[in-house]
Amino acid sequence: MKLKHIATAAAVCAAGLASLATAPSAFAQAKEQFFPVLVYRTGAYAPNGVPFANGYVDYLKYVNAKGGMNGVKISFEECETGYATDKGVECYERLKGKGATVFQPLSTGITFALTEKAPTDKIPLITAGYGRADSADGLAFKWNFPLLGSYWTAADILVQHIAKKEGGAANLKGKKIALVYHDSPFGKEPIALLQERSKMHGFDLQLLPVAHPGVEQKATWLQIRQNRPDYVFLWGWGVMNSAALKEAVATGFPREKMYGVWWSGAEPDVKDVGANAKGYNALAMQHGAEPNSKIVQDILKEVHGKGQGTGPKDEVGQVLYMRGMISSMMAVEGVKRAQEKFGKGKVMTGEQVRWGLENLALDQKKLDTLGFAGVMRPVSTSCADHLGASWARLHTWDGAKWSFSSSDWYEADNSILKPLVKASADKYLAEKKLQRRENADCSS
Repeated sequence: MKLKHIATAAAVCAAGLASLATAPSAFAQAKEQFFPVLVYRTGAYAPNGVPFANGYVDYLKYVNAKGGMNGVKISFEECETGYATDKGVECYERLKGKGATVFQPLSTGITFALTEKAPTDKIPLITAGYGRADSADGLAFKWNFPLLGSYWTAADILVQHIAKKEGGAANLKGKKIALVYHDSPFGKEPIALLQERSKMHGFDLQLLPVAHPGVEQKATWLQIRQNRPDYVFLWGWGVMNSAALKEAVATGFPREKMYGVWWSGAEPDVKDVGANAKGYNALAMQHGAEPNSKIVQDILKEVHGKGQGTGPKDEVGQVLYMRGMISSMMAVEGVKRAQEKFGKGKVMTGEQVRWGLENLALDQKKLDTLGFAGVMRPVSTSCADHLGASWARLHTWDGAKWSFSSSDWYEADNSILKPLVKASADKYLAEKKLQRRENADCSS
């Protein structure tokens, strides 16, 4: 065990040194765009945080290897948060003054805290697939970008999927759905949407919180055994996911009736359970494991092939690696979009990048050019819509790997989501004594 800890510490240290070696301050050179990288390579959530961080950083290295962003090279610096909100805020405060382009908190708790700071500092936040669901309303949240999906879109799509399995939404009446969730802002986010859907369709929603870090769940699964829900939605992260699957095995709950959010459906969540997790389903935030995609092959060639890879080569293309890479790509494309308006070949300010993110136009042709063909759908944002896309698929663990379990794509139902988003955003504005943006602000 000691040797394992020493090796882990050495790997973390090496990764940190590598990032510093290739990531001087934005002010060290005249034409560098500085990307702060909030990570958690240590602690209970490291098994999931590490591959995300590796994918994020590898994409930045790849962009530099290809000449940068219209000639502007990227510098970056990692800061370890341990998934703790206070440490995340400390990282933000330390890195924001270095010319920060955009922050990606990788934590809903940190997102809540930074939402209060970003407008003053004029630095946008990308929270791809997490954060505040109501921040999809760009008229209320000028600096937040929950690109590709929120926890309300995720929950809505899961309900749509089981409704389809049951032969229609009318057949959800009287069913029991248990939400096993991380007792944190992250885990609580889907509740409002699920409660709304419960009222619409008449299913019984059971809320089962799990305390950080999620290892101890015996009492939770005792309730599941007693209440016998028809489905379990798992809103976990890190070790909580594998712990839930092990308890499901121990209590005999069918894995094929378990559905995880997209942060509960990656390789680290199932590898320790292996064949016993067979049949477990999870949302794919558009992408799944994509080892054969062009962008993965390009990164293997341009980054790992030149000895510059951030982590092990065999994780490139896995689910969370792809998630980190996509998040990195959208930040880079936000800068490039800003350059189209404010000057190609120039370093962009946070305020200019915010405009770029609000005017993303990643159509299929652009995605194909970037190497993301078959990986994700187009993303198009606006002043009012900071989500850009609300599509997802499902994939299923077959005991050895993740595979898309259906060709069906689901889109969240805006007739349900938009009123919820606006009501929540209006409440936030009222509490903070803020006003909705005017048209003139949208064009600036």
